[in-house]
Parts: sequence; C-alpha cells; structure tokens
Amino acid sequence: MHVVLVGPPGAGKGTQARGLSATLAVPHISTGDLLRALAGASTELGRELAGILSTGALVPDTITNEIVRRRLSEPDARAGSLLDGYPRNRTQARALDTALAAHGRELDRVLELVLDDEIALTRLLSRGRGDDTEAVIRHRQHLYRTQTEPVLEHYAGRVVTIDADGTVEQVAERALRALREE
Repeated sequence: MHVVLVGPPGAGKGTQARGLSATLAVPHISTGDLLRALAGASTELGRELAGILSTGALVPDTITNEIVRRRLSEPDARAGSLLDGYPRNRTQARALDTALAAHGRELDRVLELVLDDEIALTRLLSRGRGDDTEAVIRHRQHLYRTQTEPVLEHYAGRVVTIDADGTVEQVAERALRALREE
C-alpha cells in the first residue's frame, strides 16, 4: 500500500508515519528527514539545502522529486511506502505518479491530517528544533495552504480526512480505521 500523509506543519505527520509504517510493514519516507540529512553534508548541495531550510522556504521541486524518485526505487519500497512531506504541490504530485507508474504502482490513499494553526504552532515551538521559530512556522503554514492543499484536489477520491488533534494514540487509531475502511 502506497500512502501519502498530508497536513499542515505540526499536524503530526512524522509521528503518525513512523507508527503506521510499522503497522503496515512499509517504509516511512520523510522528505524532511532526507533533506535535513543532505543539508548536514559538507557538499555544495548540502550548503544550498541548509540555507533554504533555515528560511522555511521549500526546496526546489527538481531536487525533491529526484530524491524521492530514488528512494521509491529502493527494494524495500516496492510493496508500499508511507510518504511524509511529499508531495507538497501539484508538480510533485505528478512526479510521484510518474515515479510510481515507472514501477507499475500507484498511490492508494492520501491521509489528510487536519489541525488548527494555533495548536500546530504550540506543538512545533515545544519540540525545540532550531528551524522552528514562530516566523518560519507561520511561513510554512502559509505555504501549506497555498501550495500543498491543492494536492488534495489532484488526488480527489483517494483522500481520507482525519482529525489530528488528540494524543498520538488517538490520532493513530483514527488513521488506521480510515485506512481499513477505505
């Protein structure tokens, strides 16, 4: 099963993806983790990514699409994957469709995690990550609304919406129930 988790920053996509990937026995593919790892490298690309990530801007689609395409072609992702943080826009959604189709696969579900912006802000500020300032978080929230929410239209018919407010366990239960009911 190939699943994408979509939701505003702070909705718990990473947390839910880790648990769901174990339950579904598919790899959790976090573009944020992949990009942060590359940004930590002492390479030209690493320095470029570090600068982009520190401002809260989105990494260019060409870079992100290639990183995800390579990860999806690895053997452990053939039977399924749980994508967290990708696709962030329609261009990336089309690239994902192409990458999956190249291996005779398609996206099964999109789990949309819905959470109030103020609750998300509080969550993100409390985790203490260096790039989580209020200004950066607000900028990411704006980018989510303007660029990522339209991805839901691209995948109409495959989107399942769940409330991301609650404990990790409550949200996980809602997510699993939604995946099993579809």
